[in-house]
Amino acid sequence: MARLSPHALIRTVAFAAGIAIAGSAAAVDSIKMMIPANPGGGWDTTGRELGKAMLASGAVKNMQYDNKGGAAGAIGLAQFVSASKGDPNALMMGGMVMIGGTIQNKSAVTMDQVTPIARLTSEFEVVVVPANSPIKDLKDLMAKFKADPGSISWGGGSAGGTDHILAGLLAKEVGIEPGKVNYVPFKGGGEAVAAIIGGHVSAGISGVSEFAQHIQSGKMRALGVSSASRVANIPTMKEQGFNVELANWRGIFGAPGITKEQQAALIKAVEAGAKSKSWEETLQRQDWTAFWLPGEQYGAFIQAETKRIGEILAGLKLGKK
Repeated sequence: MARLSPHALIRTVAFAAGIAIAGSAAAVDSIKMMIPANPGGGWDTTGRELGKAMLASGAVKNMQYDNKGGAAGAIGLAQFVSASKGDPNALMMGGMVMIGGTIQNKSAVTMDQVTPIARLTSEFEVVVVPANSPIKDLKDLMAKFKADPGSISWGGGSAGGTDHILAGLLAKEVGIEPGKVNYVPFKGGGEAVAAIIGGHVSAGISGVSEFAQHIQSGKMRALGVSSASRVANIPTMKEQGFNVELANWRGIFGAPGITKEQQAALIKAVEAGAKSKSWEETLQRQDWTAFWLPGEQYGAFIQAETKRIGEILAGLKLGKK
């Protein structure tokens, strides 16, 4: 067998590496991301900020987005599974809310049909009221709620999601049957914000980032956050006497039926975005906590969460109205 000269060997290695890099880049040259919610909400913000970070990192050359809201993500999930099977250039946002949505809607399509790529963030929930509300703090809200559960309407995301679960946990904390919660679900963050600011619901629940700009502008009053310590200087529910703590997580998925190599390429591209300065700035700006967990570890986490959330929903009797 002929031996290559050092220069020829370097050229050969460089050429082979170029093929490997080109092959990897081609797999994520253009990404189409399904966002299974209407514009303006947490999944929409997370998906678009992740896309921006992936572009900034150079891991992806082009990003496209497709919003498909409804049924706590179950409608978008069904479309993604149906239309993107085997597509190595497809991603979908999702999270804790989607698990509740598939359970609540008895969906034929579930999250074990998509390919786990990475868990990304964790975020705490905040309860707000419109700025002109006579309700001044969480104790005031809960006193009115306990006295007449039906008189307080809670606006949030889809039925069975994180926002609904938090309303149920607060009800349980003050001795109210969670099924008596007057919960008003919205398909997207924009709809919820308009309803809350307009006074069409008594109180609103969502992730801190979704309401942050409206709290800062003075259009909403933050009453309590579902964390162990203050976020954005909002008092915790625990420090106000309500032993409730809940975190919402979000992550990204690939299409059904892609190969392990294609899954690995997507994980690598997402990780590049998650390590970028752009994403670091997003986490700080949105008050999100990094919650990175890739691949099969993420898949195992999803299975455990599905069991946990199913038990919470059953215990709280948060069925579809």
